[in-house]
Amino acid sequence: MTRRLATTAHEKVWGSPQTEPWHRNSEARNIGEIWFAASASVPLLVKLLFTSDNLSVQVHPKDEYAKEHHNSPGKTEMWHILRAAPGAKIALGLRETLEPEQLREASLSGEIMNLLNWVEVQPGETYFVPAGTIHAIGGGLTLCEVQQYSDITYRLYDYGRDRELHLDHGVTVSHLEAHTPGTAELPVECNYFRTDRLDIRGSVRVTGGKLYIAIAGEGSIGDETFRAGEAFEVNSDVEITSLDAVFLVTEAR
Repeated sequence: MTRRLATTAHEKVWGSPQTEPWHRNSEARNIGEIWFAASASVPLLVKLLFTSDNLSVQVHPKDEYAKEHHNSPGKTEMWHILRAAPGAKIALGLRETLEPEQLREASLSGEIMNLLNWVEVQPGETYFVPAGTIHAIGGGLTLCEVQQYSDITYRLYDYGRDRELHLDHGVTVSHLEAHTPGTAELPVECNYFRTDRLDIRGSVRVTGGKLYIAIAGEGSIGDETFRAGEAFEVNSDVEITSLDAVFLVTEAR
């Protein structure tokens, strides 16, 4: 069985009205995230993110901490870059090792922006973001995010926007050691998911038990048609047919 996943669009202060070809453009709304709703048997959340401004500097907890404080799983995630304006950047980890109080003070003053590893990114690149990694996403980006099914985010710095910070939790769970970021090779494999890229030119028989996220092209998957920006939960082997399409394929661990 092949099921097209329902989507929910979320407006964000850092979102963008320019979301095509993955989602219809909106003149009146800044769409920041598109969430895909898989079945309860798949403990993953897939999103498309569209940014016109910087997201907050933030961090996510591991499972044990999230369960204790929020009765929730933690949040390890990965990003696959779909579109990047010239000079668009992400931040992953710290350039130098800090003490907890130094991180708190830098978050309050904004100095944290100068302590992060900022990396200029290109379409097609993938980045792995384990729980505990301080990170940020800059403006001018479209990316696909695969993550644990959790919405626990601790904001450390938010550019003076009128939103709550979570410094007690955030400082506690952050990795404070210096970190050198780099791209991740697909497939990305961790304790929570395995994600790979699938290029289709013609017809390919694919296996079930996975989510198929169309990031480019159009065609058919089983008895359904697809276009870029749609995702499917596939529970049995099916045929995908397209002249030229690209999927991210992910499965829960």
